[in-house]
Amino acid sequence: MKISDAMMDRQLRSTGVWMRRVLSGHGEYRLRMASRLVDVLMWIAQFRQPTTMRVREFGIKRTDGTRLRVKVYSPLAPTDVGTGLLWLHGGGYFLGRPDQDVPIYRRLIAATGCVVVAPDYRLSVDHPYPAALEDCYDALIWLRDNANRLGIRDDQIAVAGESAGGGLTAALTLLARDRGEVNIAFQMPIYPMIDDRVCTRSARDSDAPLVDTVTLIAAWKLYLGELYWTQRVPPYAAAARSTDLRGLPPTFTYVGDLEPFRDETVAYVDRLRSCGVPVDFQIYPGCWHGFDRLVPGADVSRAAMRSRERWLRHAVDTYFAAQPELDRDRA
Repeated sequence: MKISDAMMDRQLRSTGVWMRRVLSGHGEYRLRMASRLVDVLMWIAQFRQPTTMRVREFGIKRTDGTRLRVKVYSPLAPTDVGTGLLWLHGGGYFLGRPDQDVPIYRRLIAATGCVVVAPDYRLSVDHPYPAALEDCYDALIWLRDNANRLGIRDDQIAVAGESAGGGLTAALTLLARDRGEVNIAFQMPIYPMIDDRVCTRSARDSDAPLVDTVTLIAAWKLYLGELYWTQRVPPYAAAARSTDLRGLPPTFTYVGDLEPFRDETVAYVDRLRSCGVPVDFQIYPGCWHGFDRLVPGADVSRAAMRSRERWLRHAVDTYFAAQPELDRDRA
């Protein structure tokens, strides 16, 4: 889908035009270089501790003996009944760290008093699928087993994220449903990256800002490794491939109508609804991928952010899921 400048929301246009000129058509090599650069920036950013939230850091032991870094953000005032929100950062599966989303955590905590648990999952430039998903699942299990310690009620564990984080959210809720070890109360996969086939009308031949078809294909190649372009890609890697969405938790999402992920998000929402899953979904006209993060002052960005916070408050008041009775030797 070709995007003209005139198709963009007026307040997003100048940024979109600039981004399309500077950040388009990235192959695998450039994505790897971008990942290294962002790593350096995030290493610096982690030393700037927010003063409006309590921040803690933990290490979870992986099965191979290495440690998974997990950041926990919570209200300054102690709580023992907060919603546990596992937040999975975006970055095309190839870049990013949990520290990049501090402004989002601040807004979500201010809106609901939730406790945000953000794993520093492994990135595809060094560790293709299933490394990131395994890390997210380990963090989910750890959140469940440490709910009391973290000030979280264990009957309201939720998962959320943007872009690749949205893709991991959708994949993780599938995995949690199928393994039966954790019950998730609700999910919030924002403009999720969920279809490796890049075959929808919105994804094919896209020259949209930030994420275009060339960049998208390179990102999926990095994430899937030897699975790319095979029939062996599981739904836990690309949730759009799932043939059964029954039993998934209530869902909120939105997407811009100019971005590659538009059609796969619409299809995912339609299939959730056909399976009886409550869904709140919006499409924002004139918007490209990540518009709300990159142009936060635009009217449409503010509206999108308010919508997610409004739905999150509703979800906190409405959706609960008691945990199954299991042997928790992993705690």
